[in-house]
Amino acid sequence: MLEDLIKERRRKLEFYLKNADPYPAKVGRDFSICEILKNFSKLEKTKKSIFAAGRVRAWRDQGKILFGDIEDGSGRLQAVFNGKETAGFDLIKSTYDTGDFIEVFGKVFKTKRGEKSLSVKKARIIEKSLRPIPTDWYGLADIETRLRKRYLDLILNSETKEIFLRKSVFWSAVRHYLEEAKFLEVETPVLESIPGGADAEPFKTHHSALNTDFYLRISLELPLKKLLVGGYEKVFEIGRIFRNEGIDKEHLQDYTQMECYWAYADYEKMMKFTEGLYKAVIKKTFGGLKIKSGGRLIDWGRKWPKVDYCEILKKETGLDAISASADALRKKIKELKIETSLNLNNLGKGRLLDMIYKKTVRPKLVQPCFLMNPPVELEPLAKRLESNPNLVQRFQIVATGTELGKGFSELNDPIDQRRRFEEQTRLREAGDKEAQMLDEDFLEALEYGLPPAAGFGMSERFFAVLMDKPLRETVIFPLMRPR
Repeated sequence: MLEDLIKERRRKLEFYLKNADPYPAKVGRDFSICEILKNFSKLEKTKKSIFAAGRVRAWRDQGKILFGDIEDGSGRLQAVFNGKETAGFDLIKSTYDTGDFIEVFGKVFKTKRGEKSLSVKKARIIEKSLRPIPTDWYGLADIETRLRKRYLDLILNSETKEIFLRKSVFWSAVRHYLEEAKFLEVETPVLESIPGGADAEPFKTHHSALNTDFYLRISLELPLKKLLVGGYEKVFEIGRIFRNEGIDKEHLQDYTQMECYWAYADYEKMMKFTEGLYKAVIKKTFGGLKIKSGGRLIDWGRKWPKVDYCEILKKETGLDAISASADALRKKIKELKIETSLNLNNLGKGRLLDMIYKKTVRPKLVQPCFLMNPPVELEPLAKRLESNPNLVQRFQIVATGTELGKGFSELNDPIDQRRRFEEQTRLREAGDKEAQMLDEDFLEALEYGLPPAAGFGMSERFFAVLMDKPLRETVIFPLMRPR
């Protein structure tokens, strides 16, 4: 059936080619459709013919009259082709299809039913569509097909198009807030000899010109902190990062992340700053601060409480996060029946604590809050808490039962940082593929002096939660398994 339709369209193309070029470079377009509709009364009074252009979304043959709904990126307008008034009417009738892009020239008018329309004097194809667009979602209902052929999803589903228009507003609002706060936007390398800044398994690639293996970055952190060493005081980057981990509602292998770093600030200052950032971005993107997610109303406008990591973990599990041994944590994981493909014997205390926390505590943190001061094993790059060196000055923004951002006072003691990297190396050698690697170049930079600073990172997961959709549905072209 599809092959027959394509064959018929190719036949029409061959016939049209005998009369005109169906792929011209120059197009007549005086106004967008939105502008035509907005200024319809004025255009109707002037009785001036205008050019418009767009894709044919519907085609109705009434014999001597043809009706075509033409759509561009701004709206839809009915074009009326009359056998007595439209030049080349027979060619139009025999060769035009839904899906074609066409240019039309004529005067606006209202039909007897009051529909705003354009009476076409002349028209031409400016892009012949050789494949029919699925009608009413036929053949495009499957989510995998919609994601794989996102261009069709965008043509057929206005809600999908709205997601990415809103996503553009989201990132624009993030950038504007940071720029207004005098943060400098920079770009750092995607390819790294040592991946760092996060606990994640990296992708590896080969650089032919240098005949060297490199990793795709898993974080933006370490290069940005080197810029603080170099003398910049406020920097940020919005860029793609890559993590070779599983796919689920909240995780993808490549996604957009923002990280910012602020010299002479600590995590308390950063908490205040990021609360303002989130509220400004949500209001700009959605018009208000109360957003439904997972069937629950989330109030982002209230003051966010501070939740102590160790206290809430003990309340929910009975575990003392500081004194609990790795063996005790493994026992608790088995008791809670937490499913994992990882070998628990290969994991250190930090990873084990994180597994328990995500199962028991995080799902209960629904309204926005700051989760603070976890054990040092959970954050190799954060400064220790002055009142308790077993804890670190870290906060996570948590809402709807998931992490939506993380920041901390940056560890700038090169000796302590080396010890923590060495512990991560030991865990990696024991089998933890997500443990961080020792980065001598970064340690050397720290030895020149990193001023006291705070850092923060957030990813597009935050936008997905605000949209109340799985992450990959808010990525315009998510990575898919090859067919």
